[in-house]
Amino acid sequence: MKSNRLASIDIIRALTMLLMIFVNDLWSLTEIPEWLEHKAADVDGMGLADVVFPAFLFIVGLSIPHALKARIKKGESKPKVLLHILSRTVALVVMGLFMVNMESIDDGQMIVSKPFWQILMALAFVLIWNNYRNPKVWNTIPTVVMKLAGWSILLFLAVIYQSASGDWMLIHWWGILGLIGWAYLLCAVLYIWIGDSILAISSACIVLVFMNVNEFLHLGGVDFTLVVSASNHASVMLGVWVTVMYSYMIKKGKSTYLVPVLLGLSGVLLAFGFLTRPEWGISKILATPSWTTICAGITTLVFVILFVLTDQKGMTAWSKPIAAAGYSTLTCYLIPYFVYPILTLVGWDLPDMFTTGTLGLVKSILFAVLVIQITAWIDRFQIRLKI
Repeated sequence: MKSNRLASIDIIRALTMLLMIFVNDLWSLTEIPEWLEHKAADVDGMGLADVVFPAFLFIVGLSIPHALKARIKKGESKPKVLLHILSRTVALVVMGLFMVNMESIDDGQMIVSKPFWQILMALAFVLIWNNYRNPKVWNTIPTVVMKLAGWSILLFLAVIYQSASGDWMLIHWWGILGLIGWAYLLCAVLYIWIGDSILAISSACIVLVFMNVNEFLHLGGVDFTLVVSASNHASVMLGVWVTVMYSYMIKKGKSTYLVPVLLGLSGVLLAFGFLTRPEWGISKILATPSWTTICAGITTLVFVILFVLTDQKGMTAWSKPIAAAGYSTLTCYLIPYFVYPILTLVGWDLPDMFTTGTLGLVKSILFAVLVIQITAWIDRFQIRLKI
């Protein structure tokens, strides 16, 4: 606990990314348990897949105070930090919009097939947002050339884009990365403004959860939505609250109270979620407050368990096989966007027995692990997206 960097944050991020790749691969399977998959909008309940995205939002919040304070400690001014926050948001929103529109591509109307379009899109992201800071590796081609090449590819893809409906690229929704970007923007700016004040951070959490509630109550006829739903922002801010509480407890020499306090937070969130379930139901698609708080409560509980195991007891060796998903997360998320279209182009299909039932689930788990190992391997060549 002497280090300011919590191993539990990287590990919970790695575990969540492992689960994200796994559940994102479930589309390729048949005859699997329903509790693993997303629930429909009109179903009161949630599967494992419905917990992963809000968990990742919560983890984004866990990282915000550490990341922004590190920049300030290096001497960056607040305006420069705010510019960094804005640039990260733009990057996530751009990637999200391209990924969303990829789903509506009509191969027959474009000069390249959908798989090639997807590979070029992913390649452009790497060229634009790769970390080129190691001069021993990236010293032959100027960074600006790489980035310009990436933006040129994106421009080309946008120009040739055609959807099945005949429309150009639209904001159908913001995509996973786009939603993360908008939630990150609000919560990071709020944190820069209010700092480590427990009272202010707590108030922000309450306000955001209330805004999520009001999306269903419409009190006073007010119908105001924060980029899709305040649910996303509340999930991130609750993660910020946990890290700020950790810093407060360490500073005051009350670290022994941290676990009970976080368990209390988890209990409150779970209780609120289940008590309000009869009113709104649990639904990821509708972003109900019950879903928001239950997922945050679950993620808080998992974080507490990992915090005790890793930061307090030093049990981190077990996480090494998936570590790359924790420190090179965006790269890891992007790998399947190369793998799937390449498999489509070469016409490689697994026998049905490996995409059905238990064997299919084993295949998807192994695929998620393989993606993480690929991430670790290419990281050796200084290929790591950083925004």
